[in-house]
Amino acid sequence: MKAFLYNAMQVNELRALHDHVIVSDMSFDERLSNGGVLLRSDDMKSQGVKPRWARVYAVGPKQTDVKVGEWVLITHGRWTRGVLIRDASGEEYTVRRVDTNDLLMVTDEQPADNTIGSG
Repeated sequence: MKAFLYNAMQVNELRALHDHVIVSDMSFDERLSNGGVLLRSDDMKSQGVKPRWARVYAVGPKQTDVKVGEWVLITHGRWTRGVLIRDASGEEYTVRRVDTNDLLMVTDEQPADNTIGSG
């Protein structure tokens, strides 16, 4: 068994470039739908192919479609691998850059059920 070190990259300020969008709070966990159906954590499998919601963490100066704090729905797989960061207040986040051409929807409030489609 390998041992893995859990270290977050310390950042004082994270700025996105150009029209890029950086997101956090993207869920890959098991969850219970509003109808009471248990949805397994099935990322990296064919049944896990679905769009996902994420909160906008940072936007570039040329980004006009979304703002920090909004929630965006992103086409499946149109995000980078996550990078764990720790901000100046000591809070840890996993952030990802998303493809701005694959932002499907935006809302001001966190969606109650982040399940889209039949899976």
